[in-house]
Amino acid sequence: MTGRFAPSPTGPLHFGSLVTAVASYLDARARNGRWLVRMEDIDTPRNVPGADEDILHALQAFGFEWDGPVLYQSTRTEAYRDALDRLKQLGAAYPCSCTRTTKMPCRCTTGNRWRVRFDQDDFTVLRADGIFTYQLAVVVDDAYQGVTGIIRGADLLDSTPRQIHLQKLLGYPTPRYRHVSLVVNEKGEKLSKQTLAPALDISGAPELLRKALDFLGLPSPSGATVREIWSSVFSTFPTLPAS
Repeated sequence: MTGRFAPSPTGPLHFGSLVTAVASYLDARARNGRWLVRMEDIDTPRNVPGADEDILHALQAFGFEWDGPVLYQSTRTEAYRDALDRLKQLGAAYPCSCTRTTKMPCRCTTGNRWRVRFDQDDFTVLRADGIFTYQLAVVVDDAYQGVTGIIRGADLLDSTPRQIHLQKLLGYPTPRYRHVSLVVNEKGEKLSKQTLAPALDISGAPELLRKALDFLGLPSPSGATVREIWSSVFSTFPTLPAS
């Protein structure tokens, strides 16, 4: 079993990111599986210089240990281009000049944007500015890295059918998907960089880790170090099937 955590370096990790990372990490380790970290930096205009290193430093402070080198999507452009070429050959992708918010299938025959046919909800895989979208990049990279189990936030539920559609078109296996509840602020908004969620304070890592585990319904000892918390959680966590 192989799981992964794939943050975008558009800013520091926040508590919602920590909850997702903890859920993914536990899912993989409880199945004696591998856990990867992938930096989803394909949307280069949104990247914040140094954010990737800050994210990795924070993960280490919270006791996460990943397998193998960190994969950066910005190094994978040719793989995405090859996947798009395959979609074109299949007749599943078409050029489009509609706005990205257009939902109904259009009748475009030209344009710098490329979209994939999907029921009544065609979606973009190559933007007009030449940047490949999350939908395509994540599918190509999950297949490339052999990811078999994905734990992520419920805000990505709508993306899952699109990604399964792409997997089927490209002949990739479909991972097992699970979605965790979103952490929200006092206004009921999802914690995110857009809602100004505060960055994780690594000086308080043990308490924040305990809060993340509590959010997921898992007990953890108080007054313990990060290492002691993980040791306690894994000692009581059941061993799960690898599938």
